[in-house]
Amino acid sequence: MSTAAIEGEDEDLRTPASGSGRAARRRPGPRGVLPGIGAVLVAAAGGLLAVGCFLGLYLRPTSDDWCAAAKARDLGVLGITSDFYTTQNGRITNAFLSGIVYGDGFLGTKLLPTVIVVAFTAGLVLLGRELTRLLGGRPRPLLLTAAALVVQALLFYAGTRTYQVLLWAPATISHTVPAVIGVWALLLGVWTVRQPRAPARAAGFAAAFLVGFAMGTLSEPFALVSGLLAAAVALLALPRWGLTRDGRPATWCLLWCAGLLCGLVVLYTSPGARWRRAQQPEKESLLSAGELHATFEDWLRMWDTVTGQWAYLGAAAVGVLLGLGQALRRGRGAHAPVRPRRGRTVPRPALVALLLLPLPVLLLGSFAVVVGLRSGYGPDGWTYARTWTSHLALMELALCGYGVLLGTWGGRWTATRTRSAGTVLTAAAAVAGCLTLASVAVLVPAVRDLTTATVTRAVAWDAQNTRIRAEIARGATDVGYRPLPIGNLAEPFYTRAYDRDWVAACVSRWYGVDRIHRR
Repeated sequence: MSTAAIEGEDEDLRTPASGSGRAARRRPGPRGVLPGIGAVLVAAAGGLLAVGCFLGLYLRPTSDDWCAAAKARDLGVLGITSDFYTTQNGRITNAFLSGIVYGDGFLGTKLLPTVIVVAFTAGLVLLGRELTRLLGGRPRPLLLTAAALVVQALLFYAGTRTYQVLLWAPATISHTVPAVIGVWALLLGVWTVRQPRAPARAAGFAAAFLVGFAMGTLSEPFALVSGLLAAAVALLALPRWGLTRDGRPATWCLLWCAGLLCGLVVLYTSPGARWRRAQQPEKESLLSAGELHATFEDWLRMWDTVTGQWAYLGAAAVGVLLGLGQALRRGRGAHAPVRPRRGRTVPRPALVALLLLPLPVLLLGSFAVVVGLRSGYGPDGWTYARTWTSHLALMELALCGYGVLLGTWGGRWTATRTRSAGTVLTAAAAVAGCLTLASVAVLVPAVRDLTTATVTRAVAWDAQNTRIRAEIARGATDVGYRPLPIGNLAEPFYTRAYDRDWVAACVSRWYGVDRIHRR
């Protein structure tokens, strides 16, 4: 195995000796088809994401929004951070970000979807550029952008909780933002191990620990999944296996894991986390045979739900398209032979282990998430699909990455073994593009329903808010509130016992009244 697959060395594609250049230009080739397919996918997936960003303007508070907004207003950023640590759950980074998002009322919640989409797109494009260079290709910005947008559209809209994954700030802060930060942390790791100067590498290593610590106190599911991935990469990145020349990648991954572990320890030992555990009823140990069996069944139910949505395969299809684009270097012929350069040989077992790495991490990580959900929310915990983002993001990226490898290998094999390579590659690109477009098209009904529900609720909420404000201005201390449920989230009066209705208490605190009653 040549280092072209690992070190990112380019491969020369020569114009065939037979046939005139004029004839070659008349033959259909993938280079002429790929830009058009990429543009269509950018428009389709980008349009769906643009709708999500636009819906940010119609977001109105519900469930945890009320509590976070009231505390951020009354306590400030540092105050809400202290409150989460001492009385809520110990997630200090989560509280800090919540204080920023809710620092100006609900303005931050309206902007957050756009910030997520823009930051995620930029990070995925840069990550895709690194992958294509690793495979010896030249980055194609249009195809990279299309892949980034398709992966996001599938992640946000293909699941069962579309409103919570992209639009509801408490869920996005806990489960979507960590995925965005994880992509940028991966880019930071790549930058760190490439630095020739020791001070720059030291700064990158320190950042790995600090960001890992922050992630450990931001989202337990993401900490579990990313920790498993980083630990496995650190093991494979040891120089003895031949995948790397030095210990820099392993060091970065180990520091990330150390930061995650320290963050989780701080979270678990916090007064808020101890209080939260004390509220849970007595139950069997998680290691008991009955609990393990029940957890395994929940895990199977979760994956049955995920695999029932075939649209997720669109990530693999767009990866194939991206790989076909990298199979031929820009400006070269479609029938060009490939001539790899000489380089250091990588042991095949280590390379196979690296390629298969996402699979065990995904399976173990998702099981760990279900264990945590069952521990925190009981037998129905696995249904909290917003928490699945931590491993679904890894699944989507893995599918896309495998698609890139398949497309690159298939394109180069076809270019060197088939006389009608241009026609075959064009047909392959068209099929991959159509499959990707179909997976995006499947999401349209979900986006339409999301739009209708969000806008309709915003209109009703604004009218009710105007009425409540007018009643308060007249001196009312007990105002009527009509529940406006959305996204399977709790609204006031979700329980018959008012003293246990934490949503109603937070609504009362936000409006500055003694209590609210059902209208």
